[in-house]
Amino acid sequence: MGKTALFVENLRIALQSIRTNLLRTVLTVLIIAVGITALVGILTAIDSIKSSITKEFTFMGANTFSLTSRGMRVQVGNKRYRTKNHSYISYYQAKEFKERFDFPATVAISVSGSGTATVKYGDIKTNPNISVRGIDEDYLFTAGYEIGKGRSFSEQDIVLGRNAVLIGSELASRLFKGGEKPLDKVISIGGGKYKVAGVLKAKGNGFGGTDMVCFIPYTNVRSYFSRPNMNFDIQIKVNKPELMDAAVGQAESVFRTVRGLDPLDETDFNIEKSDNIVNILLENIRNITLVATIIGFITLFGAAVGLMNIMLVSVTERTREIGIRKAIGATSATVKQQFLIEAVVIGQIGGYLGIIVGILIGNLVSVLIGSAFIVPWIWIISGVALCFFVGIASGYYPARKASRFNPIESLRYE
Repeated sequence: MGKTALFVENLRIALQSIRTNLLRTVLTVLIIAVGITALVGILTAIDSIKSSITKEFTFMGANTFSLTSRGMRVQVGNKRYRTKNHSYISYYQAKEFKERFDFPATVAISVSGSGTATVKYGDIKTNPNISVRGIDEDYLFTAGYEIGKGRSFSEQDIVLGRNAVLIGSELASRLFKGGEKPLDKVISIGGGKYKVAGVLKAKGNGFGGTDMVCFIPYTNVRSYFSRPNMNFDIQIKVNKPELMDAAVGQAESVFRTVRGLDPLDETDFNIEKSDNIVNILLENIRNITLVATIIGFITLFGAAVGLMNIMLVSVTERTREIGIRKAIGATSATVKQQFLIEAVVIGQIGGYLGIIVGILIGNLVSVLIGSAFIVPWIWIISGVALCFFVGIASGYYPARKASRFNPIESLRYE
């Protein structure tokens, strides 16, 4: 009998044995499936979260950074990340920087008007949680926003401080019902009246709700949302990502001059790259990934022990069968292969079941956070390989034990 025919025959015998001991096999398969589900499911969910975080927080691109005076505060678990607070950036400093910064980049100026504004149109009124931000004509480009309907602000809108507004897509859908078009309609923001110039394209509501916003000219904010020490932000989008470090260096130099700092003075403002928060969150997610992987491997180890125990019981119960096979010419190598194939097949069945359930559970998280469906090919391939090694590791000792049975003694076994 050729090697291929012998392999096929051993595979047939292994499948027959699996069907004969169905309950025991099902329990073993479920143990392995739970381990793979834990591994693939958790890691697929983490990949979904990573994708969503990256999409939400790097929409400005890898070639964007900001000059701010207020420190960034992020707390993940018990670990807190914080940068310093400095003296506010005035309108005149922001404007002077934009005029003096001659690097191949786009510079935008913005300022917060309110984070608790109420927006009204007719009888419809929002909760007092709408973000109002004053921007210039370049802000949408540097911040990664796009116009869905209407137009953006012109330089003339900014210079004259016109009562024009750009609204987020979700805010537009809440204010304008029944298919009413928002363009050129007048809405109330706080105590002011503003004509809708444009509606922004949807960005999604993960991690902050960026579609419930109002953008008005920053010159208008200075007039109608005026307060002492208004703090401006400066956004810079570099034309080429490879020029990022050079742009950051030159921006720091120019703004130090604008702020009137001496060469020995410490920089009194923050430079925040668009991917800072992403890196912080992904760093913490790596720890979660490590813990999830360890949990999955512990579960798989338990499955391997269970599979080995079942194979040892199977070997003992089939002692006479092994004796008969050896008596009619089966070699020790053939018997060993038979039991190894049986262990590998059980492992693979459990692995495929665990992979399918794991992908479904992992992508349930994707659905909940509005992320795309993910097929984790790396984890699928890793899961199949792991189950193969679990089958080999669990089945080798029982298979070796079976191959060493004396056929005469085996035939006498009751």
